[in-house]
Amino acid sequence: MKKVCFSVATLMLAGSLLCTSCIGSFALFNKYEKWQCNMTDNKYVNAIVGFILQPIVGGICLFVDALVLNTIEFWSGDNPVAANNMPSKVMGTDGRYYAIKTTKKGYIVTSPEGLKTTFTHNDKDDSWSVTQNGVTRKLFRYGENGQIEAMMPSGRTITVTNDEAGVMQAQQAVWNDVSYAMR
Repeated sequence: MKKVCFSVATLMLAGSLLCTSCIGSFALFNKYEKWQCNMTDNKYVNAIVGFILQPIVGGICLFVDALVLNTIEFWSGDNPVAANNMPSKVMGTDGRYYAIKTTKKGYIVTSPEGLKTTFTHNDKDDSWSVTQNGVTRKLFRYGENGQIEAMMPSGRTITVTNDEAGVMQAQQAVWNDVSYAMR
C-alpha cells in the first residue's frame, strides 16, 4: 500500500512540474494546434483529422516543447520555434496588405512598397518607440498609477489615463498638434 501511495505521489509531483506557468510558451504545440484547426475550410474535417492526429502528433509536440524547446527558451530567452515565425499579412485601413513580423522586442511592419517601420519596446523605462527611415522617436511610456505618457509630434508630453477617455484625449492632442503645425 505504501509503495502504491509513493508511486502516485511521485507521478503527481512530476506532473505538477509540467503544469507550472514558468516553463515556456509552447510555441511548437501552439503552431501545430493552429495548423490543425485551419488545415481545411471545413471545421468538421478539421475535427475528424484532429481526433486522429492529436494523440500522436500533439503528444510528440507537447513532449518536445516541455522538455527541449521550453528549456532552451528558459535559459536563452528565445524559443527556436517562435523565433522563426513568418510575417503575417494584415489589411490596413487603406485596403492594402502590410506584413507584420513579431520580434523579441516588438514588431516590424512592411508596407506594400517595402517601407519598413519598426516598433520597439524598451524594458528599462517601459516605453514604445517607432523607427522609420533611420529616425527613431519615442511614442509613449507607461507611467505611474497606470497612466500613459504620450509624446506628441511637437515634442511635448501629455499624461492620459489608460482607457477609452485617455485614447480620445491623446487623439485630440495629436490632432491639435498637427493642425497647429499646418498653420
